[in-house]
Amino acid sequence: MTTYLLAGGGTAGHVNPLLATADRIRERHPDATVLVIGTREGLEARLVPERGYELLTVARLPFPRRLGRAAVRFPVALRDAVAETRQMIRDRGVDVVVGFGGYASAPAYLAAWREKVPLVVHEANAKPGIANRLGSRITKYVGVAFSSTRLAHATLVGMPLRSEVERLDRRAERAAAIAYFDLDPSKPTLLVTGGSSGARHINETVSSAIALILGAGWQVVHIAGEKSQITDPGLAGYRLLPYCNRMELAIAVADLAVSRAGSATVSEFSAIGVPAVYIPYPVGNGEQRFNAKDAVAAGGALLVSDAEFTPDWVLQSLVPLLQDRALIAEMAARVTGVGVLDGADRMVDLVDLAVAETPVTEHPHDTEHPNDTER
Repeated sequence: MTTYLLAGGGTAGHVNPLLATADRIRERHPDATVLVIGTREGLEARLVPERGYELLTVARLPFPRRLGRAAVRFPVALRDAVAETRQMIRDRGVDVVVGFGGYASAPAYLAAWREKVPLVVHEANAKPGIANRLGSRITKYVGVAFSSTRLAHATLVGMPLRSEVERLDRRAERAAAIAYFDLDPSKPTLLVTGGSSGARHINETVSSAIALILGAGWQVVHIAGEKSQITDPGLAGYRLLPYCNRMELAIAVADLAVSRAGSATVSEFSAIGVPAVYIPYPVGNGEQRFNAKDAVAAGGALLVSDAEFTPDWVLQSLVPLLQDRALIAEMAARVTGVGVLDGADRMVDLVDLAVAETPVTEHPHDTEHPNDTER
């Protein structure tokens, strides 16, 4: 029986592919033990136990980005986190560590390396994070979600998707989606979403220009986020929602999307064949712009900066696009060519390969390490 330790968390971008991979491991290997290591503060603290997996925790350990007290304390904190994780690996008889980035990943990567346990890394963003850049240097088993990701030993596996998205049949679910959102089956649908927390600038622009979009003959499903201050004008064909717990139905009914370019969003739209206008989040290290690169290069998406996405842009660029149904259909076909629908299977294939290629004698429960935490 194989014991898997999946490491990662903090944000949905780390937790969701971790859980999709965990679910696929459990489907393929029902007798396996699947453990997750994360932090007490991240989303994993709630989502992992809810999915039925045991969560082991280490201290939240952000990489210091400037000199200061945090930078001085970091080496000791990292050493302690690595030692704690190594002890977990030995105590639980872990056979393989699979990391998805986030605060818990770096200690897990170093612990796996020191314990000579096979390590597999998954990078969800086109621009890799610090932890996964580290992990890719100490293992050859590195899966990436996007072909443009520059990372050592990278193999394109795609994004491990939620099962409800991975198994979505758009044609079969379209009628259910139209009924769910109370839409007109004769009109095309524009899906607008800024992610789970919404996107204020996207919301404001769409709200200001909604009459233009509806006037182009489209209807709109606008998922604005639970903190949104947007007011519903009550126009026919406009559905304003604070949150959507049936996102697979929103994807099923969407003929075009306007969205942020988070890695999960781009991966889901591309896998299902939804063309999009991506407006990357303007704060951070710019990874969202890179996430959309493959879809844009294939002709399946447009990329617009947050500053450029204004009511005037909607009038000058989005409305003409909405009126060109043939172009949108071509974009849908093109984006499907870069999408990966079986990312969870590909990722588990890579994990199984790492286990198969690692000699059993190197597994931690086959070798004693006296006083190892001091080495």
